[in-house]
Amino acid sequence: MKYDEIPSDLFTNNRSRLAAALSGKALAVVHSADIPWRCADGSMPFLQNSDLFYLSGIDQEETILLLMPGHPDPALREILFVRETSELIAIWEGHKVTIEEAQKISGIGTVKWSSEFDAVFRRLVREAETVWLNHNEHGRSSAPVNFSLDDRFRRLCQERHPDLRYERLAPVLHRLRAEKSDHEIALVQRACDITAKGFERLLRFVKPGVMEYEIEAELLHEFVRHGSRGFAYQPIIASGKNACVLHYIVNDQPCRDGDLLLLDVAAEYGNYNSDLTRTIPVNGKYTPRQRAVYDAVHRILRLCIDELIVPGKHLKDVYHKEVARATEDELIALGLLDPQVVAEERAQEDLPEEKRAYRKYFMHGVSHSLGLDVHDVTPAENVFVENMIVTVEPGIYLPEEGFGVRLENDIVVKTGGNIDLMAHIPIDADEIEAMMAATA
Repeated sequence: MKYDEIPSDLFTNNRSRLAAALSGKALAVVHSADIPWRCADGSMPFLQNSDLFYLSGIDQEETILLLMPGHPDPALREILFVRETSELIAIWEGHKVTIEEAQKISGIGTVKWSSEFDAVFRRLVREAETVWLNHNEHGRSSAPVNFSLDDRFRRLCQERHPDLRYERLAPVLHRLRAEKSDHEIALVQRACDITAKGFERLLRFVKPGVMEYEIEAELLHEFVRHGSRGFAYQPIIASGKNACVLHYIVNDQPCRDGDLLLLDVAAEYGNYNSDLTRTIPVNGKYTPRQRAVYDAVHRILRLCIDELIVPGKHLKDVYHKEVARATEDELIALGLLDPQVVAEERAQEDLPEEKRAYRKYFMHGVSHSLGLDVHDVTPAENVFVENMIVTVEPGIYLPEEGFGVRLENDIVVKTGGNIDLMAHIPIDADEIEAMMAATA
């Protein structure tokens, strides 16, 4: 792996927290991801199932974790199954983790080959009162049914053992994964630090005439050379009016003199992700209008980080509405909204947010959880919790004026003051202009 060895304490503690949440004679099963096939005999890069990595640290296909915390035999409370290698596999695919390596990485004492899973599961399932099965229950997932190994195993298990009691593992894992440990925060910070290096490289590189895809290449070079697998997500490198397409990923246009360049780009590290957005002037200098909009978005971002985000606050019902009202005030000051219209809308408490006038200029959410997934899982309660890592990403988009501004930092939610993991990445407009001028 490109990343440094992660202490096994992270995964041991994660399993302990999960074990404490499983009552009675519980048996839980989590599978690795499939190798994603592309076409013919080609495959795409392997990306581990986040839940399996969270609980074991194994970054390899054909891995299964079986947990039975209440079993009287300590050796059977945690069992990890990994793929058995061979001389042929080593020649064609390279090294696979050994049993001893898997023990060291995961902190699990009982490690077996994946071919032994069926026999062990048939034995332990007879002793279980409840079987906990995993499934991707992210609210925005559109993956088809029976898409993953977890999905296929769930269907097979329920067919073979219809009389057992089954529970959903995902809601439990969502609550556990929302609160990040010190190890996890450090891994996200490492991803943020690599992202910072890429952004600083861009401030020296961007100028009129550069292609969006050239900027993408510069970022990838910087990310990989510092131990990242690459981009945490498909990069958005949007110059001029392209910034008003929220998920613009074509990245094939020239950056023109006088345009703003919206960069929603970030690195991952050790399967943990960062998420950064900056908006910079292609020629190194914001116009007065661009600067006014930029400063408005920057003020909203600071308000979120310094005042609005606190543990216990509901994201959608409270926080997003607070940000919306602040955005309305900024849009009025920019001459984009009629204050009378805004006042009338505020008097209508039951008016849906998507019907309000500000949505013409700010049409997406403000914050999402971040971690092993870029849009990380969150509990059904959808509230900020202590040590949760979230993004803060306000924006204002003006297609009629040919530009948009979005800014984004990643923070750790803390009582008494949030921690900005990207505080060291330039964001103030004066600082960005000064850095671009110094390298012109």
